[in-house]
This record gives sequence, structure tokens and C-alpha cells, in this order.
Amino acid sequence: MNDDCCGEIVAGGVEKLIIRQKSDGAIELGDLLVEERNEGKLFLQVFDLLYGSQISQSSLENISGMRLEGSGVGLDFMEPHLRNYVLALARSILYLNGSPRNPKILPNFMGSIRHIKNEDLNFLIKPNNPLYFGKVRTGSKTLNADVYLEGPDVLSHHILIPATTGRGKSNLIKVMLWDVLDKDFCGILVLDAHDEYFGTAASIGLRNHPQAAKYLKYYSPKASAIHGAVGLVINLRSITPDHLKGIVDFTEAQWDAMHLAYQVYRENWISEIIRDTPINSDLEGDEREIRIAKGTLNVLRRKFNRLLGVYFDHTDNQLKCRTRAFSDTVGESTVTQIIDTLEEGKKVVIDTSMLEDQTELLIGSVVAHEILDRHKSAKEEGILGTKPVISIVIEEAPRVLGDEVLRSSGSNIYSDIAREGRKFKIGLIAITQLTSVIPKTILANMNTKIILGNELATERSSIIQSASQDLSTDDRNIASLDKGEAIISSNFTKFAVPIKIPLFEDIVKAMKASPTKKIAVVT
Repeated sequence: MNDDCCGEIVAGGVEKLIIRQKSDGAIELGDLLVEERNEGKLFLQVFDLLYGSQISQSSLENISGMRLEGSGVGLDFMEPHLRNYVLALARSILYLNGSPRNPKILPNFMGSIRHIKNEDLNFLIKPNNPLYFGKVRTGSKTLNADVYLEGPDVLSHHILIPATTGRGKSNLIKVMLWDVLDKDFCGILVLDAHDEYFGTAASIGLRNHPQAAKYLKYYSPKASAIHGAVGLVINLRSITPDHLKGIVDFTEAQWDAMHLAYQVYRENWISEIIRDTPINSDLEGDEREIRIAKGTLNVLRRKFNRLLGVYFDHTDNQLKCRTRAFSDTVGESTVTQIIDTLEEGKKVVIDTSMLEDQTELLIGSVVAHEILDRHKSAKEEGILGTKPVISIVIEEAPRVLGDEVLRSSGSNIYSDIAREGRKFKIGLIAITQLTSVIPKTILANMNTKIILGNELATERSSIIQSASQDLSTDDRNIASLDKGEAIISSNFTKFAVPIKIPLFEDIVKAMKASPTKKIAVVT
């Protein structure tokens, strides 16, 4: 028997293999195991554990009762490790024979199984444009094998990160952004609802990256108090009625009023509504006032006040903004500057922590619309290939991708990008606690899912049903994932890869301790 052996195949089939664990084999839920074959290697993953015994269940219960009641003292089995043991249920996930491929064979009956080793993963090669996720994990153990995927492919085909609170979603985003910060194959826009990515004088963040000054731009309403920040001010003329679609609920009359105002006043339409300027239109050569109910305009002004923080101050006859994020006099070039920065392959973090949820989504909508329009034009001109992939990080994705939202609005820029963005090198990184409320058509377009721990059975079911690989037996694996543990299910991997995501603070500290040190790569 091989010294590395941890068990043997004793029964099963294609969907479920039964392995008897060696007494000192220590097989865990989620473990990666290997069967050596003359022509290659068969990789297995454990999805359940149970007890086995050569003694009947009724006898075991009788013996246990005698012990519990004090009458079974000294009652031991001869060679108990042979009579009682652990059975591991596993399935084949990969067959390696020169190149990795989906398994279509069974392991040898009574074949010896061992734990995976670092050298078994030599087929994991760092791609030309790498996006780093973490290290390969087997059960609760971490191997020294880094997991990279081809960045442009993964980002343009969208990433979904489903997990409950406290499982490390923000840490994962920081790790990914840190790794690609100085790589120009992608521009990434982060709508930072909690102001947790850039960092402060008291906390570590992306600003600590050695190339942050060159590749990172940070917009914030409180920029004057933060070194290196740019003031977030968007001119009202940058907003069109289409930018509001799927972001704010409006009645049909309100939509008609906004479109008419835009038709008459063009880019000044919001300012004129807020100023209570009469709306006129020249219809078929007959110039006359279009009758819009006073109540409709009053409701629009209230909604703009809540959404934009903009109101008309009659004391000095000026438009003012409580959040200072919008203006009718400055900020004309803000959206253009953001997109130019992204198209240079840089990363942009927009601090929306002081803004309402809908305001954050509106800012993202304005930028996303302009990016999509620019990339559509680039494709028509035949120059799209010269542009980097642009990805948008959106937290609490059901706010714009949820089934209820899309039923009421039809679509919005975020759902449009989810459906067709990959054709124009634009992708989403959607973070959610509730996968089940996102339509299956949207989930099907999220070609990479980084699955963190989730205790809710309904959410695990939605994740499993929409995964790129068959995860039908992984329900317990997903439920048992600890903080920082994840499973990558992607069209761009040969199997669902279990990973351990490093702690962001540890990466930064390691960089400070050894600035020239590179993350190890298995080649």
C-alpha cells in the first residue's frame, strides 16, 4: 500500500463514488483527492462524509446503550479501526492526461486514493492577462498553487459574487483590484457604497498600492479632506431621462413630462423643471404651451430633490445641492474624465457613502450609458479591439438586476450590459446576498461565479442551478464554506475550483516587507 494512500474506492458510480477512509487518512468535506493511473490522474472531490461499520446498527445501538448506562465497562472491539471507519462520498471532477479534460471514466475498483499535492496542479498556468483570485484549497487546507484566470475574458463575461454578510465579499474585491491595479488590460469602475476600498490614514486600502498615484483615481463628495481625492461633482446637463430608467419609479405622466422637458430644454431640462419654468413645445408648426399637470411637476421636483439633493433657493435665485455631488454650473467634464481614465486601463473608485442608494445607482447609470455608447461607436469604427475591457463593480445587485425591478421598468443600463455588454468589452462584477431574486436570463450571462459561504438553502439552490459546472452535490460544501473560502465556477475553468482568498491586509503588509516580492505562480 502506498504511504500516501488515504483511502480506497469500494463502491459507487459516475455520480457518486464511495471511498473507505484509511484510519489516519483524515479526509475532509471538500477535499481534493487523486487516483494515480498509468496514463494520467483522476481528480476527485469529497461532497459528503458518513460512518461505516461491520457491526449491525442494532448491535451498535445496544452496545452504546450499555456504555451510556454504565454496564458496558471494558467492552471494547478487537481492532476497532477495521470494524468502524469513515466513508467519503466523492465525484470525479477532472481527468489529466497531458491536458485537463472532463472525466468520462471511473476510477479503478478498490483503487488507492491519496490527497492532492502542489505538483498535481502544475497544469495551472498563469495566463497572459492574469486576474488573481487566491490559492487552491482542499477542504480547509491551502495549497501553494495560485488561481489566475484570463482577465479580459472573465471581466467582459461578467462576474457574480453571491454570499451572505461577513463571508469576505469586500476582501475578495480588494484582492482582485490590488492585483490588476497597475495592469492596463482593464479599466474598473467601483461604486463604493461604504467607502471601504480606497483606504484612509487609519485603514489600509488601494491607496497603499505602489502604483496607486498613476493607476488609481478616487472621487468623493468629501475630497477636500482626503489627500489624492478628486471632488465628485456631476453637472446636471450630463443627465438624460434615459439615465433614470430602472433607477427611480416614475408614473407614465411623469415620464411624459420629463421627455417633453428634455425635448424642449435639451441638457437644461432638469434645471428648468426645478426652477418651475413653463414647458413649451412647437408641435406641427403651432407653438403653444403643453399642459402638464401642476401636481406632476411638483412631484418631479420633490423626487429630484431627494434623488439629486438639488433644490431652488428663492432667496438668492440659485439652484443648490445639499450633497454637492451635482451642480448646474460646474462638473461638465466629470463623466468624460472618468471614462477617459477607465479607457486608459486605470481604476476609478467613486465614494457614494454619503449619497442615497438611488443616487449612487444614477451616477453609475450615467457613466455606464456613456461607456456603452462610446464602445458601440468604437465597434462600428472597427477600433474596439484597441480598447481595454471595462468592468463595473455594483454592490447589492438586486437593486438594479432584481426580478421585481426589471418587471416594473423593463430594463436598465445594468441589465442591458449584463445581456450584451460582452460584445462591447463591458462587464459587471455583481455582488449580492440574494441570488434567487435575479432572473435566470441574467444569471445565465454571469459566466463566472465566485461562490462564498451561504447558509440559506434557497440561495444555494439558485447558485447551484446557475453555475457553469455541475454543482448538484455541492450544497453541503457551499454551506460549510468559512470566511475567505470560495468556489469558482466559470466557463473559463475546467472544473469548479475551491480557493482560499488571502486577507487583503496580509497582501499589503507582505508588499511593504518585501516590495520586490512577487506572488508565487505554479507553472
